[in-house]
Amino acid sequence: MSSEIRLTPTSYIVLGLIEGADEATPYDLKQMVAVSLGNFWSLQHAQLYTEPARLTGAGYLSERREQGGRRRKHYSITSKGREALRDWCAEPTAELTELRDLALLKVFFGADPKGMAKAQLPVHERQLATYEELRRGAGTAMPEGPGITLEAGITSERIWIEFWSSLAK
Repeated sequence: MSSEIRLTPTSYIVLGLIEGADEATPYDLKQMVAVSLGNFWSLQHAQLYTEPARLTGAGYLSERREQGGRRRKHYSITSKGREALRDWCAEPTAELTELRDLALLKVFFGADPKGMAKAQLPVHERQLATYEELRRGAGTAMPEGPGITLEAGITSERIWIEFWSSLAK
């Protein structure tokens, strides 16, 4: 029996990842986040273990439990879940980007901007290299949505490198 629940960004992350994978365990979800949207959206890993059960109770996912071994739970998206995900994706958002940057927080409270810049530059240069390698490795095989978000990450890292470089001088 399903009950209505409020869907959150985490709900849609779980629905979207499971839809793309056809079936996933919470551990699979954690791994998928780490190599994809974890680069631009932070969430607590514990949510990836609790949210599938909540979505199952409301009819957005179905659950299959292994009979032996660790008895892991495998989740699949239902038609209700697909419809909710499709509706959410179709709805434009006018929300601003959230910026959570520990280096900027420290600078705000008085840290040396030049010293912080020298620490941040190599971090952003490595991240840019990682993103560019992902783009080279994927070639034309990358789906449009992940490709667009990867380009946003590359652009963002280039801007951060420019910003921190100006402070390092």
